[in-house]
Amino acid sequence: MNKLWLKISLRFFILLFLVLIAIGFFIADMMKNTYMDMTRNQLFQDAHIVSEFINTNSLNEDTNRLQKKIESFYAENQPRITVIDIDGKVLADSEDNPENMENHANRPEFKQLIKGHKKKAESIRYSQTLGYNMMYVATPIKDQHQIIGVIRVAFTLQNIDHAIQKLWVSLGIALGITLILATFIAIRLSKGITRPIEDIIQVASRLTEKDYSSRVRAKTKGELDQLAIAINTLAKSLQHQMEEIRENQQKLTGVLENMVSGVMLIQPTGRIALVNPAMEKIIGTSAEQLTGKLHIEAGKSFGLSQLIDRSLKEVTSIHDEVHMYFPTERILDTHIAPYVGVNGDIKGVITVLHDITEIRRLEKIRSEFVANVSHELKTPITSLKGFSETLLDGAMHDPEVTKSFLTIIHDESERLHRLITDILHLSKIEQHQIPFHPEPLDVIKVIYETVETMQEELNKKQLTITLPEEDPVIIDAEKDRLRQIILNLIANAITYTPEKGSIEIKLDDEEEKIKIHVKDSGIGIAKEDLPRIFERFYRVDKARSRNSGGTGLGLAIVKHLVESHNGAIEVDSEEGKGTEFTIILPKKQY
Repeated sequence: MNKLWLKISLRFFILLFLVLIAIGFFIADMMKNTYMDMTRNQLFQDAHIVSEFINTNSLNEDTNRLQKKIESFYAENQPRITVIDIDGKVLADSEDNPENMENHANRPEFKQLIKGHKKKAESIRYSQTLGYNMMYVATPIKDQHQIIGVIRVAFTLQNIDHAIQKLWVSLGIALGITLILATFIAIRLSKGITRPIEDIIQVASRLTEKDYSSRVRAKTKGELDQLAIAINTLAKSLQHQMEEIRENQQKLTGVLENMVSGVMLIQPTGRIALVNPAMEKIIGTSAEQLTGKLHIEAGKSFGLSQLIDRSLKEVTSIHDEVHMYFPTERILDTHIAPYVGVNGDIKGVITVLHDITEIRRLEKIRSEFVANVSHELKTPITSLKGFSETLLDGAMHDPEVTKSFLTIIHDESERLHRLITDILHLSKIEQHQIPFHPEPLDVIKVIYETVETMQEELNKKQLTITLPEEDPVIIDAEKDRLRQIILNLIANAITYTPEKGSIEIKLDDEEEKIKIHVKDSGIGIAKEDLPRIFERFYRVDKARSRNSGGTGLGLAIVKHLVESHNGAIEVDSEEGKGTEFTIILPKKQY
């Protein structure tokens, strides 16, 4: 029974039921007493009249004569009158023959009057003969203040009992109707009172279930209206606060999820409370597996764990560089700062890891690039300086020596020019300074035109070249860039293929892209060198490459030109068996 209105109605019903029962008993008892008093008074009046009518001489008269006098007083169904002498003998009776009646000396009303010397006596008892209650009243017959007899008047209480029963029925019906009407009214009133309370309770319950849009709609007055206004104000405030919290949480989540740096929150116990996607990639483990674990077993880096423990212990910020070797070797720029609560107690530390492996690699490449450029420039400059000094020292007067030295100076200057040109060209490609204007081109035609320009070098080394069929294959590309890609790959193949070797160019025409394969039977590339062949100035055979006039920038230029076409380049090689480069280009540029 959880309904408040039902509880109130039930209590009201019980209270009203008890009150109505009490009122019913009171009214019934009052009515019964009233009837009894009226009957008693009437009977005493009748007894007094009879006593006035019968004088003391009448008791000494003939019994039959006295009997006739008594019988003449009342008709049938009237009070019964009995005349009794001082000894209890019935002298006359209005309803029965006195001779047939027993002595009445032991009757309660007779005893009360004779022995108690009362002016009147009364008794109510059940009549076995008649089967219902009777009221008996008695008054004395006196002679000079001496009781010489008793007049008893008896009246049946059957009518009174019937009247009381009817009264109970009437009262029961009236009380029942009153109870029903009162209960109905009580239910209506209790519902009217409790409906806003139940609405307020329901709204409060929804607020605990985080339904902050719930409001009290019931119209109330007085204190309940104030309570409803307070609940609605509270709900509105909670809704506003939760919207702000949700918005801030979304912002924080968005920032954490889109951060390049890895973020990890460590609890004071050393267990991980939160990680972002970037941290998952750095550590190589999902957030579900990391959350709840100790940082030393999750991070798999002793150096990082030492810094975290130090920050927790000393409550200080730390900035350092950490090396991590799992799942791959990484260099991490590490920022660790304590997270302090409102009361100043430490709630944990926030660890921010930024992967600077690529930065360090680029710094190394930049350093190597400067060193390589310096080295590449140093050789031709040294040659130019040395031979020019030799000529100035007097060798110019010898025509043959002069011609030989000038030839060397010319070759070295050409080599220096090619080197500087390649460096500038590569720099422009990397910085996107050369505009890209693709147009529909026949790749087969470009391949044939490029091979034709290289025919002399092919003939010098007696190399056999195999070309694809001359069926047109159209793609979106820039002719000069595509030609330079093919030219550099063929030149590379000629350089690293021994005399009488072979070069094969194939083309795979697929649905949305093409694949150009340039395969040679040259010296091949060792597996450890494959990842670095597209780096600037990196040479597999440094001495041979330099002697061949190469700058070490050809493949780096090819890679950037291919990527400018939104393509990719792959290499497959085995040392001593040759190399195959595969260029993958989309047919359409969007």
